[in-house]
Amino acid sequence: MFKLLLSKLKESIISILPVTLIVLILSFTPAVDLTPTETLVFCLCAVNLILGMAFFNLGADIAMTPMGTQVGTGLTKSKKVWLLVLVCLIMGVLITVAEPDLSVLAEQVSSVINSTALIICVGVGVGIFLVIGVLKIVFHVNLSLLLMFFYLALFSLCAVLAENGKFEFIPLSFDSGGVTTGPITVPFIMALGVGIANTIGGRGASENSFGLIALCSVGPMVAVMALSLLSGGELSYTLPDYSISAGIGHNLWHVVGENALDVLKALGLIVLFFLILQFTVLKLPKRKLLQIGIGILFTFFGLVVFLCSVTVGFMPIGFKIGQQLAETNQTLLAVMGFVLGMVVVLAEPAVHVLNKQVEEVTGGGVKKIEMLIALSVAVGISICLSIIRMIYNFSILYYLIPGYLISLGLSFFVPKIYTAIAFDSGGVASGPLTSGFILPMAIGACAMINGEASVLSLGFGIVSMVAMTPLITIQILGFKAIASKKMRHRLTMRRILSADDEQIIYFK
Repeated sequence: MFKLLLSKLKESIISILPVTLIVLILSFTPAVDLTPTETLVFCLCAVNLILGMAFFNLGADIAMTPMGTQVGTGLTKSKKVWLLVLVCLIMGVLITVAEPDLSVLAEQVSSVINSTALIICVGVGVGIFLVIGVLKIVFHVNLSLLLMFFYLALFSLCAVLAENGKFEFIPLSFDSGGVTTGPITVPFIMALGVGIANTIGGRGASENSFGLIALCSVGPMVAVMALSLLSGGELSYTLPDYSISAGIGHNLWHVVGENALDVLKALGLIVLFFLILQFTVLKLPKRKLLQIGIGILFTFFGLVVFLCSVTVGFMPIGFKIGQQLAETNQTLLAVMGFVLGMVVVLAEPAVHVLNKQVEEVTGGGVKKIEMLIALSVAVGISICLSIIRMIYNFSILYYLIPGYLISLGLSFFVPKIYTAIAFDSGGVASGPLTSGFILPMAIGACAMINGEASVLSLGFGIVSMVAMTPLITIQILGFKAIASKKMRHRLTMRRILSADDEQIIYFK
């Protein structure tokens, strides 16, 4: 266990160090001016972030992933589809309602839309689409066709929102899909899909293992658009208090308690359902349960430390960097958006869970390093493009419509497993550090460039961009894999055909 923890600490240092160094280097340039207190708090939070991420990843490996796999396997073996559907619906709703990422987004838009209504609405959306994803696995439905249908429906809803004068809700709706699949839900839902797919078996077991996160990301978008159509009144956005003093001093324990309660609720619901299934369906040995229990404690501790560090240190610094770069040099802001995007994705806890599972399920066919490079480039591009949109003040649909058309078009030319992995990666890449560092940076920049009133339409949408670009880059990775395979086959055939006939030995 100790050796495994040291390995996770090493991974966390490699992931967190780049973004920390970039921020510190920026603080020594004229473009960004951080006070000694802000720099000290940021460095301490970076250290805690490393610790939290290491414990979370360890807990995900020994608890969250095995729990999800066992639940998926046990429910599928019961051969009761109605039970599988019911459990997935309830779990999807309750886990999402308690997801810390969603709470962060809801608080940042509470002046526009009721936080409780937003959270419940998103939870219902995830629950319904988790059921759709599970039924897709059970009945072997083509993921590309499902995604094509639902994204066409999404853009139809966008047209309805625009027609009703509620265009500002579109970026928020797409952002909600990105933040919902957070660090707690991702390991469990992905493992659930693996458990169901492996139990059902068949030729497409590996492909069917992925796709649940992709569909669960669509549900919140549909739900928030529907909620937006029902809401009335004037839209007004008020900037939250992003000052560093808001998260330290007498408020520090409040931040810790709030995050601990959020994580406890989310993990508690998963554990409760797991225990019910343990006594009714699973019947796992005590040794396995003890291992899972220890892993849950690691997950809880790691995620609380991670989220507190993001709230106290990274969110205020992200906001200030966005403000100051927008004021001094907007070109540098776009460049730094690309660089920070490339390194921030390395620090997302759920990304490492996805990469590990992809490498295992594909038997090493999709390498972890290839996935990380594809995700890093994608997220860097998405943040750079989002900043350009703020500077030149145009609709996010100019990105999203062509982006999703390219993504869905590529799905017909690459292996299905790459499409499923790509759409899952979109939901995973937009995690707590994106919503807790990159989003505040975008809000700060947008408020400085276009004023506070423009934040809802121009500042938000960056999370949806982070969720969209991996769909293209990872499918291009799949396209490259096919091209390489064909090239190797062609070279092999050429060598065989050009071989000297005298070297062929005939046996009689």
